[in-house]
Amino acid sequence: MIKTIATTPYTDQKMGTGGLRKKTKVIMQPNYFENFIQSIFNTIGSLEGKTFVIGGDGRFYNDIAIQKLIKMAVANGAAKLIVGQNGFVSTPAGSNLMLKNHTNGGFVLSASHNPGGENADFGIKYANETGGQVPTSITDKIFQNSKSIKEYKIFEAPDIDLSVIGTQKLGNTIIEIIDPIKDYVEMMENIFDFAALKQLFKKGFTMRFDAMNAVTGPYAQRIFEEILGAPKGSVVHAKPLPDFGGLHPDPNLVYAKELVDFMYSDNAADFGCANDGDGDRNMILGKKFFVTPSDSLAILTDNYQLIPAYKNGIYGVGKSAATSTAVGRVAKAHNIGYYEVPTGWKYFVNLMDSNRITFCGEESFGTGSSHIREKDGIWAILFWLSIIAKTGKSVEEITREHWEKYGRSYYMRFDFEGISTETADDLMQNLENKLPSLSGKEFYGYTVKDAAPFVYKDPVDNSTTKNGLIVYFTDGSRIVYRLSGTGSSGATIRVYLERFSAKDLAKDPRAMLEELSKAAMDIAEIPERTGKHQADVVT
Repeated sequence: MIKTIATTPYTDQKMGTGGLRKKTKVIMQPNYFENFIQSIFNTIGSLEGKTFVIGGDGRFYNDIAIQKLIKMAVANGAAKLIVGQNGFVSTPAGSNLMLKNHTNGGFVLSASHNPGGENADFGIKYANETGGQVPTSITDKIFQNSKSIKEYKIFEAPDIDLSVIGTQKLGNTIIEIIDPIKDYVEMMENIFDFAALKQLFKKGFTMRFDAMNAVTGPYAQRIFEEILGAPKGSVVHAKPLPDFGGLHPDPNLVYAKELVDFMYSDNAADFGCANDGDGDRNMILGKKFFVTPSDSLAILTDNYQLIPAYKNGIYGVGKSAATSTAVGRVAKAHNIGYYEVPTGWKYFVNLMDSNRITFCGEESFGTGSSHIREKDGIWAILFWLSIIAKTGKSVEEITREHWEKYGRSYYMRFDFEGISTETADDLMQNLENKLPSLSGKEFYGYTVKDAAPFVYKDPVDNSTTKNGLIVYFTDGSRIVYRLSGTGSSGATIRVYLERFSAKDLAKDPRAMLEELSKAAMDIAEIPERTGKHQADVVT
């Protein structure tokens, strides 16, 4: 039975680059989740004849929210729903399911790399028929609808049993419960040389994959341990937990400390890696060696011919403005397309769909290709393992040889978290106002060449987006300032530092960037305006 429920609007349901992210208790407010979902349905029009993918990363409240979403889709007339068994679907696997089944879109309930639990974060990612993030023009309409919504529709029925694979019917809607891993594995087998990877592990190669108690644990166990033959136990924190076992599922040097400590110990595996909450981010480590996401994107692009799916060539590569310029040098050497875009995967989707790029990446540990329309953590890890298998070299050897060939971008990101939105907005506005006056000024030995907002004109739809502020120096160094849109409360100011050297000087990035860091603090007046004299997170 379809029931129409009267409701009153919430005014804070604006989607960011990673969907809607809020504190879990905010999402749990009466009708909050329902209002947002109905606003999406109202915006995209009739659901008659349409098919959607539904799943999540298993965080707290996923089970309840997925049942609500299913019943609302049924009440709004969806023809078919493809749902991951037990409600689990990683973001990259979800994108694949949308593309493979030619669906009209899908929902992955995840706050990505944010912590989970009743007192932590919840998120809703909505994708359209591309399998990727919807454009801003659509999210703006959803937001406007959410501010005036008066009712939502829901089908009254007992909860669906999501544990049994198979097809059932609710109302007039077909609901197909699927193995969320099977199709993803098949996709990876069509991209990479699994026979070569099996031989790598047969030779005694060791790895440690930290799933951070998040959704890719079962994916990793099946691929790396069961199929490729990595020793049992190579995948740690493999069971998805509602609160991620108290871990912050963000694969970086701070939050993946257990993995980092292991890889820098005398007992380290040959290869270390981690994924985030929903499986779209990755971190790469060798023995006592860390690969920045910027360098990782450049190295993968330089070695595309080693991968069967790309051996005949790639269109090009895209990077976010905040990501280092390392991949630009690779693109130039290979004579392929090169694009610099704002933060947000939706900008890459346009470039992929128009055959302008094949690979893309962000400095925030996200790397991907046109096999789907999202970043893909396991894909990046399999790519690295393939390079190792084909070259016989270690992570460190591969990276240092890359630096010798292309030069090295010393690069770090500084996050200033928990700043009031008003303070953060004022800081960025003040900085933008002073950018024109910085040219020619010197800060700690660095002379400003130019300073301006980063403005992107999409070559596909001609839309224009301003995203971040960039200070360029005469020696090729850069400072990028950006407000993050991935938090659930307050604001985060991200500061990105890059210093280029034609040769690998084998120096610690902190030492190489010490003076540039001081310049970044002074230029933006961060201590004076925020009270913070050092970053909360450095990666």
